[in-house]
Amino acid sequence: MHSLSLSVRSLTCVRGERTLFTNLDLQVTSGEWLHIRGENGIGKTSLLRILAGLSKPATGEILWGNQSIFEDPSQYHRDLLFLGHRDSLKEDLTAFENLSIATALDGVAVSDKEILQSLHRFGLRGREELPVNCLSAGQKRRVLLARLLLRKAKLWILDEPFNALDVNAVEMLSKLIAEHIANDGIAILTSHQTISIAGGRVVQL
Repeated sequence: MHSLSLSVRSLTCVRGERTLFTNLDLQVTSGEWLHIRGENGIGKTSLLRILAGLSKPATGEILWGNQSIFEDPSQYHRDLLFLGHRDSLKEDLTAFENLSIATALDGVAVSDKEILQSLHRFGLRGREELPVNCLSAGQKRRVLLARLLLRKAKLWILDEPFNALDVNAVEMLSKLIAEHIANDGIAILTSHQTISIAGGRVVQL
């Protein structure tokens, strides 16, 4: 498999009058993952949004392979799955309907069976057709995370993916990330927890 890499050079992030971080350099390649750590308000979410191409840095560049992520954003976003910690679901739709819409927006062709299998893997068997507003916070989080099974993205950028998950779901997600890395995927995530997955490095902001 062709090795991929995300490279960050001299990145500076400014929000309002405040510089969150400056001259940040990092690189992550196929089969690796980064754990972005730091105190609240230090800029972890801002960094992930920049890496996902959703906002621009004050200075610096981000390369996917040898090309700036802003040069051909549509191609970059085909390779990327970003899940923000504030991502929301359509509360009046079912878990199944939410995933159907999400995959359609992603331009991913999946069968009803694949959607159901992804929900079942995340422990939502029997809740597929319930309106999301009937689900707990942890169950809603599981619906969002089921997208990881449906979207064959090479790069995962996950903001606090373990939030609101019980012990079993944390273990399930950890295994899923480990599988992604073992298959030469790349992951960048934030978490307040210690994460035991091989191939990782901590980046302290």
